[in-house]
Parts: sequence; structure tokens; C-alpha cells
Amino acid sequence: MKRLLSILLILSLILVAFWLATQRPDQSDTSTIAFAGDDDTSGFARAFEPRGFQFPLDHGPHFDYQTEWWYYTGNLQAETGEHFGYQLTFFRRGLTPGVSARGSEFGTNQIYFAHFALTDAAGNKHTFVERFSRGAAGLAGASGDPFQVWIEDWSAQALDVAGNVVRLQAHDGEMAVDLTLQATKPIVAHGDRGLSAKSDEPGNASYYLSFTRLATTGQVTVQGKPIAVAGESWFDHEWSTSALGQDVVGWNWFSLQLSDGRELMFYQFRLADGGIGRLSSGTLIEPDGSARRLSADEVQIQVDDTWVSPETETEYPARWRVSIPSAQIELTVEPWIEAQEMRVSFVYWEGAAKLNGTSNGAAVTGNGYVELTGYKGSMKGVF
Repeated sequence: MKRLLSILLILSLILVAFWLATQRPDQSDTSTIAFAGDDDTSGFARAFEPRGFQFPLDHGPHFDYQTEWWYYTGNLQAETGEHFGYQLTFFRRGLTPGVSARGSEFGTNQIYFAHFALTDAAGNKHTFVERFSRGAAGLAGASGDPFQVWIEDWSAQALDVAGNVVRLQAHDGEMAVDLTLQATKPIVAHGDRGLSAKSDEPGNASYYLSFTRLATTGQVTVQGKPIAVAGESWFDHEWSTSALGQDVVGWNWFSLQLSDGRELMFYQFRLADGGIGRLSSGTLIEPDGSARRLSADEVQIQVDDTWVSPETETEYPARWRVSIPSAQIELTVEPWIEAQEMRVSFVYWEGAAKLNGTSNGAAVTGNGYVELTGYKGSMKGVF
């Protein structure tokens, strides 16, 4: 899934989409636009069964589906030891299926949405920003061959034919990233050969792919200061015409990179009664790139601590014990800093995390990202 993630946020922006699609290019202030959900999915394709993937085309957009997102997160270190987390995420929302038939360069049926965030662990500071644009006149867009996705001057662009090497660039005020990511493992298809179910309803599913370990180099700019960094990133790409199950209010999502070469992706669907949905799922990736699906009952996640946002008064989990007996994994996961709340169109928590514990009986450390939604308010209304 990633993340069915935050992209689900974009499902609620139909009024923004309509307004942007009918304005001139210089009229892009969305600060006073009301948001509203729209569940009209007529005509859009649905994910009913596994399918074959072709790259680099499938790195790009799938306009027959209503929603899509490209999700980059990573943990980076400076030569002097400072630790940074980053998030650069792009979302696409189709107003109608397929590509717009309008002949004007300003005509479009696609809306793009993006989040950019930097976490400075040593400075105990998390900075974030949000953008909207429409897929016309070069303002925003995506393609598969060559792979690229962009919104204004924020972009992910392939540096090779296959799309395994990507340059990320984003700048806003005194923060920026300019990073090169290179996949060190094959792409992973989550769920049933890439089909990730969101409920028992046929077709209420997504196609979900990830590069779970990308060697990363480049620089981050923090408070106007450029800093050379290196580390590892994670990339999620998901597209669908789907919604959360009837009783689901949000999710907890983990992407963890262990020092022994294993990676773990797992998401929990959170129910209105406080329980965990049975369709919660994940993937364990071994050092050789082989992967196996994890069911909800194979993974136990216990919350050991919480954090309350001083801005929204929302209480989030802030420390977890993750146990996977079948894989001999026992981990403690905690944020690099607690205050990584994303106060954008819809409030959620997403941030850099560190881990330690054991894997296959040996001590491990590592880093990852965690996403927590539905704590400030149910994500159900976003659909």
C-alpha cells in the first residue's frame, strides 16, 4: 500500500481541483478554497486482479485510475554526524478518467498535490510545506518514459532509462533537497503480486510497488545552509480507484531498513472501535531481494509511549515494539524527534524513525519512516 498514505488526502480536494482547472495560470492561491470529498468513481478503472508491470512505463502515471502517488522518504547523515529525515511526496487526482480531451494547453482533468518536509534531528526541528497545482501549462505533471513527476520546481526525474536512478529536487524558503537515489535491490510488488486490497469489496484495491533501499547522496539545505549528506531512501508508488473499508478510520504505516540488509513494510488499518483491521498487511524483503507477504496475525506491534502535539492537542504513538516471530525479528522503533506532525490540508504524523533489536538472532540497528493517520480526525471523511 504506502501508503494508501496521505494520498487519500487528495481525494477530498475535488473543489480545489475544479477551481484550479478553471482558472488562469497566475490564479493559483488555494488558501481560501473550501475542501470537500467526492466519491464519484464512475468510469475509472479498478484493481481487480494482479497484473504484469512494465518499466519504466509503470513508474509513470496511470490516468485510467482516479488516484496515484509517488512517495520518497529517507534518512541521511552529514559527515559531521548530524541526522536528517526527508519526505518528498507527489499525488495525482483525476477528475475524469483518461487524459483530457481539451485542446488548450491550459485544459486538464488532472490535479497534483505535494508535500515536502525536512527533519533536523540535532536541531530538534521539523519543517514542512504543501503545494497544489494543475496538470497543465507545465505547472505539474508526470510521465513514464522517461520517468518524471513534478509540481513547479519540485521534481523526481530518472537519470537512467529503467528509472532505477532518480534525482530529487525541491526548494522552499530556507530548506531544500538535491539528492540522487540509486536502487540497490529489485522493485518489490506488495500484496498479491502487486495487488493490495483495501476492503473485501472486489476492485477496492490498489497496485503497490516499492524500491525498499536506494543509496542516496547529495545535499540538504537547512536554515539556508547547504549540507552534504549520504544515506538511504525508500520509494513507494501506488495507484487505485479505492477507499478505506467501512469501519477503518486511519492507518499506521512502517517502512524499516535493518542493518543486516532486510527491509520491512507493514501497515495497520485502524478501526473505529480501536481494533486493527484483518486486511492489515506487509512485506519482508531479504538481503538478496527476495520478498514474502506478511499477514496481519504474523506481526505484533505494541505502543510503548505517546506524544501529544502542542499545536493540535492530538495524541500519537511515539514508540513501538515490533515482533515477527516467523522471521525472528524483535525491534524497538522510535522517532528521531517526536514533533514530526504534518499540519497541512489534513493533519497527520509522518517522520524519520530509528530502530534497534534483533533479526535472525543477531543484533541490528537501522532507520525508517512511520506514518500515522486518522488521529486528528477520521480519514473516512476524506473519501
